Amino acid sequence: MKSVKKIMALALAAALVVVALPGCGSSTPSNTTSNTAPKPNDTLIYAQGAEPRGLDPALVDDGESAKVMSNIYEGLLKYNKDSTKVEPSLAKSWDVSTDGLSYTFHLQQGVKFQDGTEFNADAVKVNIDRQLAPKVTADMNYASFVYGSVKNVEVVDKNTVKVILTSPSTPLLSNLAMIMAAPMVSPKALTDNKNNVNQAPVGTGPYKFVKWEKDQNIVLVRNDEYWGTKALTKNVIFKFIKDNSARVVALSNGEADIIDGIDATVVKQITDAGNKIFQSPGMNISYMAYNTSKKPFNDPKLRTAVSQAINVPELVKSLYQGYSEPANSILPTFMEGYDKSITQVAYDAAAAAKTLKDAGLTSVHMITYTNPRPYNAATGQVLAEAIQGYLAKAGVTVKIDSYDWTTYKAKLKAGDYDLAFYGWIGDNGDPDNFMYLESVDDPSMNIALYKNPEFNKLIAKGVETPAGPERNAIYTQLEKISAAEAVWLPISHAQTLCAYRPNVENFYFHMTGITPFAGVAKK
Repeated sequence: MKSVKKIMALALAAALVVVALPGCGSSTPSNTTSNTAPKPNDTLIYAQGAEPRGLDPALVDDGESAKVMSNIYEGLLKYNKDSTKVEPSLAKSWDVSTDGLSYTFHLQQGVKFQDGTEFNADAVKVNIDRQLAPKVTADMNYASFVYGSVKNVEVVDKNTVKVILTSPSTPLLSNLAMIMAAPMVSPKALTDNKNNVNQAPVGTGPYKFVKWEKDQNIVLVRNDEYWGTKALTKNVIFKFIKDNSARVVALSNGEADIIDGIDATVVKQITDAGNKIFQSPGMNISYMAYNTSKKPFNDPKLRTAVSQAINVPELVKSLYQGYSEPANSILPTFMEGYDKSITQVAYDAAAAAKTLKDAGLTSVHMITYTNPRPYNAATGQVLAEAIQGYLAKAGVTVKIDSYDWTTYKAKLKAGDYDLAFYGWIGDNGDPDNFMYLESVDDPSMNIALYKNPEFNKLIAKGVETPAGPERNAIYTQLEKISAAEAVWLPISHAQTLCAYRPNVENFYFHMTGITPFAGVAKK
């Protein structure tokens, strides 16, 4: 492995020649030349623990991709800086029919994609149509979530588009502000790249893609033709440093300006070095899922027994030292549908050991991820080993296979495991966004492979029910079913923790897991 200093030196070198790099889907800004070196404060380096899976919003579903994409793309709508309240973006206004079956969006005018092509109603139709039958593909994991209620899209005129639904959808507007599936991609880029811009992203956002150096970094440059307020910092580099301690060293040495994936053990080290901590409540859940599709965990009694063997409050206190709270529910406590009466399987080591012994369950196969996640800064490896210890006391041997994040996602799809770890950062502030994970057919999202027709009927009812007490009660009931069936072992709700150097201004990590950099500056 290359040293952090060498890696960061390469990253800085990339930034200094950023205007001369051709890069997929990039172009040289009109107000720069290849021999114009940016000043040091023209480059912002963000170090994260894992590499994105890709940069096509229709083809990825991970947080590492989301952070980068949120600077390249925009959707029809966006979230307020401090909440998931929906605000205008590429759509300046919208109308909803009285029956809730059609949404008419009035578009901003004069907006262009970063390749110079025009943003208009036709572009909106192309972006939505590619994620509807018959064009939708199996690797578009969020398509059914965002557009599942969409029947078709009609171009009214150049600056007006109408979305027709098959049934009312309370979360639709919130879904259209998400960074997954909803952002607008240049139709020309989609055509040029055969409907896959994972390596050649082109949006309308404040930053343009320059290059992606595998296992090293992704480089962005300011979009000087951006239709809105121009970004303050010229270059943004997303640097991949897997090791937590190496990222802290990079921050302290000035080789990174902002880092994420930190945990309680390094907070004092960071602040003692004069750096700052960004801390906020997290809209997330970290959990262990049982593979309910096969033995032994197609039996809810055995799922319950394993959950009984694990002291979740003790585990969370030990691993996160006050920066995460035990998850008594799937939904964060501040979300609509949360009810304090919801309880998970309680710790009972003796009962667990007896049930497991009587069933003859002596070994299980567990898979996990090696990198930190926003919902689990301790890394999946550390979490897996802690649970391995609890299960050993209950007489069960655990074989752990660990993988980098990209490989792990592929292993989840293969379904070859008894136990697996995952987590979720809420995309839109709606309870459906969490509970849907236990109903969708996609194995990369519903990693428990849970199938329950009654549960799925409630999910559908929740989508159609208007916001209010009746709808909230549906999601409370869904949580109670999940807890009774022991589909997951909910572990924790993590606070959002990042660190940044004292000369960085206006940085924030949005509760949906994105890092918009247009307003961030370095003194």
